Amino acid sequence: MLLYDNMQFDLLMVSNQYEYQVQPSQFARSQLERVRTAPQVAEATALYFGAAKWRSGKDGKWPDLFVIGFEPHDRVFKVASINNQLGVLEKANTLLVDSGTRPMFGPLSTGRVVEINDQTETIGGRYDLGTGFMGLGVILLSNRNFARLFPHRSLDQVNLGPIQLKKGVEPEQAAAELRQLVSSDVQIFTRHALEAHEVSYWTTRTSVGLVFGSGLLISFVVGIMIVYQTLTTQVSRQLPQFATLKAIGYANSFLSTTVVTMSMLIVVFGFIPATVGALGLYEVIRNETLLPAEMTLPRLGAVLAATLIMASLSGLLSVSGLRRADPVDLF
Repeated sequence: MLLYDNMQFDLLMVSNQYEYQVQPSQFARSQLERVRTAPQVAEATALYFGAAKWRSGKDGKWPDLFVIGFEPHDRVFKVASINNQLGVLEKANTLLVDSGTRPMFGPLSTGRVVEINDQTETIGGRYDLGTGFMGLGVILLSNRNFARLFPHRSLDQVNLGPIQLKKGVEPEQAAAELRQLVSSDVQIFTRHALEAHEVSYWTTRTSVGLVFGSGLLISFVVGIMIVYQTLTTQVSRQLPQFATLKAIGYANSFLSTTVVTMSMLIVVFGFIPATVGALGLYEVIRNETLLPAEMTLPRLGAVLAATLIMASLSGLLSVSGLRRADPVDLF
């Protein structure tokens, strides 16, 4: 969501073949023009995406480049470092390059002349947004410079259509009304629906989501087994103590609570160094991938909650045999 979170829109028009951010497909600009005339709409702009070869990389490399074209006057982005340099994009064969672009592209200094595809371009400045999953390098161009760089592409075919609504207009209702104005070859997302779509795509249809999802499941199951084995060993060593408690009248619920508490203490004391290790891993991820991976408090809380559930399940499994046992057998 890095790109979308830094764009100004209430609704987003995309093709009905839209996969995800980097593979949005195309739709006719006339559909966007039709929406622009609606009374609910304050602004509707066009974004163009393209893939190119940066032929001025280090050591003769030609890394892949993600290109975004738009009309500078439309102020599509919220990023100050972009909006302060919109005039630069008006110049012919001039671009802005994301400061997160990888070192293999060579120096990103202002005024450097580079070769992209078969065109000579000048770096007019840098901006701070982040490349995310868009690619190793990202640049911004005006729509006219985009057309020069991709002569086979028509500006009548749009990749994304950010729509800003007038004040007081409710996005869900506006989206439903605007869908009646356009043909079935486009769809209109609210921000909430767009985020749900992107998250669903990355978690269920990509290797990234499948690897992390299966890793989470496996770690949860393995965690249950490890804590279970640890608790079972502890319960076996302390059978006389448990037998005494049961013989003098303590209920099975008390024994269960005691074992579950033991499991909680085990995972809580393990959670502290694990958190420190995770923070270090996040730092490595940020440095190596330049992705904005952050350990947030809600995420930390969710992992702690899952860990406590794991501990509770391990404790209940460990105490099941103890609850059925007779005090005489325990002695």
